[in-house]
Amino acid sequence: MLNQIVLVGRLTRNITVNESDSGIKVATIPLAIPRSFKNSDGTYDTDFVDCVAFDQIANNTSEYCEKGDIVGVKGRIQTRIVDKEGQKENVMEIIAEKVTFLSSHTKEEKEEAD
Repeated sequence: MLNQIVLVGRLTRNITVNESDSGIKVATIPLAIPRSFKNSDGTYDTDFVDCVAFDQIANNTSEYCEKGDIVGVKGRIQTRIVDKEGQKENVMEIIAEKVTFLSSHTKEEKEEAD
């Protein structure tokens, strides 16, 4: 069996990289992913999915991508148990193993747009 997921979406905000207590760099990649079918109102819904990236993947994505860029994320689904106010809850996460920059603007293009 294989645990693999591929998502393509637009970044909903700029990415910031944080460092864990153990020194691992961590970033959340926030994606807006439009559905491929219309809802009962005749419009397309959008799903908002956060992916977690570590170390070099986190650094590169933060450095080269910004809000509005389209990226592809290949990764895996992972669950972990979190203690919330004394209650144990399962949390499902998308762990990014590879991020592909599908549409981003060069620094010169971004400066021209501003």
